Amino acid sequence: MLLLLLLLLLLLLLLLLLLLLLLLLLLLLLLLLLLLLLLLLLLLILLLLLLLLLLLLLLLLLLLLLLLLLLLLLLLLLLLLLLLILLLLLLPLLLLLLLLLLLLLLLLLLLLLLLLLLLILLLLLLLLLLLADQKSR
Repeated sequence: MLLLLLLLLLLLLLLLLLLLLLLLLLLLLLLLLLLLLLLLLLLLILLLLLLLLLLLLLLLLLLLLLLLLLLLLLLLLLLLLLLLILLLLLLPLLLLLLLLLLLLLLLLLLLLLLLLLLLILLLLLLLLLLLADQKSR
């Protein structure tokens, strides 16, 4: 009887030990899970920071581009103003040049008309000569 009791006690002790081991394993697993979760959280925070940095950089780039565009626009406006001033200064000269060109064109047209008239006269003379040649035969 005593032996049976002792055996039962031993079995109980073994069961308790097994339970304790199982509990320890569970605790370890829980700890590992917690660590993994922490690591994941850290990674997420890092990713968010990186995203924020990228966004900031993009914003800065956009601002720089806007500034450059503004500068270019200002330069273009200045150039336009300069061109306008130059045009106003050179306007009489340009008008004179245009008038001269028109006169030259008119002269060329007159010359062309004269040449055309001369050609017509030559053709008429040729026709008359041909008619005279026909009559003499």
